[in-house]
Amino acid sequence: MAVAGTVFWSLGLVSFLSRLHRLAEPPHVCWDETHFGKMGSYYINRTFFFDVHPPLGKMLIGLAGYLSGYNGSFPFQKPGQSYETHNYVGMRGLCCLLGSWLPPFAFLIVLELSRSLPTALLAAALIILDTGCITLSQYILLDPILMFFILGAVLCMLKFQASSCRPFGAPWWLWLSLTGVNLAGALGVKFVGLFVVVFVGLNTARDLWRMLGDLSLTLGVIFRHLAARVLCLIVLPLALYALFFAVHFQVLNRSGPGDGFFSSAFQSRLVGNKLHNASVPEYLAYGSVITMKSVRTAAGYLHAHAHLYPEGVGARQQQVTAYSHKDHNNLWLVKRPDRDDEAPPAYVRNGDIIRLEHKATRRNLHSHQREAPLTKKHLQVTAYGTEGSGDSNDYWKIEVLGGGSRVRVLRSHVRLQHVATGCVLGSTGKALPKWGWEQGEVTCSPYIRETPSTLWNVEDHENPRLPNISVSILKPSFLEILSESHVVMVRANSGLKPKEHEVTSKPWHWPLNYQGLRFSGVNETDFRVYLLGNPVIWWLNLACLWLFVLLAVAAAVSLQRGVAMSCWMRESCTVLLGAGGQLGLGWLLHYCPFYFMGRVLYYHHYFPAMLFSSMLTAVTCSVLLRFCAVFLPPPARHAACAAAIAVIFLILLYSFYLFHPLAYGMVGPLADQPGSPMAGLRWMESWEF
Repeated sequence: MAVAGTVFWSLGLVSFLSRLHRLAEPPHVCWDETHFGKMGSYYINRTFFFDVHPPLGKMLIGLAGYLSGYNGSFPFQKPGQSYETHNYVGMRGLCCLLGSWLPPFAFLIVLELSRSLPTALLAAALIILDTGCITLSQYILLDPILMFFILGAVLCMLKFQASSCRPFGAPWWLWLSLTGVNLAGALGVKFVGLFVVVFVGLNTARDLWRMLGDLSLTLGVIFRHLAARVLCLIVLPLALYALFFAVHFQVLNRSGPGDGFFSSAFQSRLVGNKLHNASVPEYLAYGSVITMKSVRTAAGYLHAHAHLYPEGVGARQQQVTAYSHKDHNNLWLVKRPDRDDEAPPAYVRNGDIIRLEHKATRRNLHSHQREAPLTKKHLQVTAYGTEGSGDSNDYWKIEVLGGGSRVRVLRSHVRLQHVATGCVLGSTGKALPKWGWEQGEVTCSPYIRETPSTLWNVEDHENPRLPNISVSILKPSFLEILSESHVVMVRANSGLKPKEHEVTSKPWHWPLNYQGLRFSGVNETDFRVYLLGNPVIWWLNLACLWLFVLLAVAAAVSLQRGVAMSCWMRESCTVLLGAGGQLGLGWLLHYCPFYFMGRVLYYHHYFPAMLFSSMLTAVTCSVLLRFCAVFLPPPARHAACAAAIAVIFLILLYSFYLFHPLAYGMVGPLADQPGSPMAGLRWMESWEF
């Protein structure tokens, strides 16, 4: 135990120094630092923003920047931008610190599973000496934070299982609770943290199933075990996860670039937003001047301007678009179909037929049997008429969804159904060409179904004949904004598309180490950093995945058939199936789901799975060596296995020496030029260094 403790802290020191080396270089923005560094600045400035990931990782980055003296003033505009005098090292330092824990955590996980010190050392070495893991741990990114919580959850779960001989004791509760804390942390950084939640859940279900078959345990004891796990692995993580968002919403209380992604009611919470502490009539009435915002994520406001649709694009009438900014061209006057005004004002009710007159141009919202500009199966929407007059194609039936007979400002979701054609007004999310000022396409959809694209809410509301109320009364509750934020994040995440000239990849590329990511620099004079895993380690991992499958099948069949074998061989088979099975499951859960994702994918998404693959490699190599050592005299077996692992370690160390410039940066000739530090090491044409 003392030896393992010494090795653990020694590994931690070596890991930290390997990540700390040249941490401040290059002194400019690298790759996704432009996003996550900027988000850290937003937290320091308390400015609201939107991101597709949960907030914990960015909050920690912002906290690290604040504690290290960074004032949040750097703009993080683009990769390559110099940090100048701004203090950025603190935010990189947080990622370095958390990334440094990955090898020690892997050491303890494999030691817990295999009870072999050399095997655990090999697992740690595979992660310490991987250039990709070093690169990810040296910049302002979410990945090292995510992987810290993933391995933390796995380690705490194994420690909890090891303490099962003394259930309900202090260590038992400690490790069970810490497992829940780490699950909340992983899910609070990125949604892919859900994969480790499933991993722990499957292990928990297996443990409870075994207890149910243990007749020495009463049903009361089993229920206590179930209740403890529900409390620590479901209730505690959910409470912490909600707490992360509560802090997120409390800190980011000022209007910012994320406002437009959220509903009008959500925006009314933000200081500096036009809706904050505003006073408006509560219910929509005829004669009101309003703006209507699409419920679709970041779709914008119903908008019109004086420009006409060009020749060949439907009818040559006034354009109607979706515009994401506040503008006087977003204003519409609500009218009855047969007269303009009345006194006293009457409220608009569910099922009413209305007209919407564009305030600036005095033309009515209109649709007809002409195809939309981009979505050809939809109908064109225009503004038509003169001085508020038009025709029967200007009539719209208003539907209030979710109950209620009147349209409530900010809160009610409504649909506008065109009376003549039966289609519904919607925003497709597609950008019009330059003739439409690249604003969003608005159409009339023939598909009568409830989707965010065809739902709208009233935001601005002016009617001098109605009493005003404070918008603060209409502010959503915490649970409502928590729910809305998740709907927006999931929609935006699933809709992520690659930017122009952006390097993306496919899941089958990743285990092959087929293509990396350029973090910094292109030319000879640039400081170049290239995210690429150590090829020797990654290809060894790939080979050991297949080798594990073959050995596991052979071991399982041999044990099932009762093949006579020595204690040495039986123990090796047990370790292979037990430890290898757990790590193989972790790899599958963190890798295979990406094949079913519709969003854009990148090389760095594989790194959590790579951690499990590296630990599996250590177990597989160790068991293979034990199988080979069976032919040696028993006293020499352990020494022979340790010596073989030492040889593997030396090979890994040399490969790290060859490829370390990828992680720590290089200046000078490119890999295909003489004098380059990477000369002769571009083993695949797809590597771009």
